[in-house]
Amino acid sequence: MKLNNDSFWSKIIYILSFIIVGAVAFLILGPRPENLAGKLDVSLLPTINASLNLITTILLIFGFYNIRKKDRIKHKQFMLSAFGTSTAFLVSYVVYHWFKSGPKIYSGDWTILYYFILISHIVLAAIITPLALFTLYHGWNNSLQKHRNIARITLPIWLYVSITGMMVYGMLYF
Repeated sequence: MKLNNDSFWSKIIYILSFIIVGAVAFLILGPRPENLAGKLDVSLLPTINASLNLITTILLIFGFYNIRKKDRIKHKQFMLSAFGTSTAFLVSYVVYHWFKSGPKIYSGDWTILYYFILISHIVLAAIITPLALFTLYHGWNNSLQKHRNIARITLPIWLYVSITGMMVYGMLYF
């Protein structure tokens, strides 16, 4: 019996997404090895992460602009670059939370707004993981109708996650 390629990759995407989201949740909520906090200076990583979110946002907008112009080559370049900066963000985020104990506490005057943005950001960041991978998979394999259909959902969520990531950073550090 021949395994359907889409079925195989769908399973891989779901497993990978579960591992990524689970690892991030564990880093935020789970126990840390003793004396790990402070072993590596990660104080610049929130700024780097916000910068990566900004770059991702710009790349996504340019990718969308180029597909509207029907320039598939530039679209692909911008979207793969956005995927790369999002991946770099994820690695940096994991490193930051591995070596820092617990999340930074919000101390501003906009608590309800902050937690609304933060919670929606977290939920949609978990959702965007498989969405981005499926969108990338279908684009890579020239399943253009499937790619278009899922990209219509993926792009606004990905933009929201990138922009709210910068907003959370701004609310915590300024």
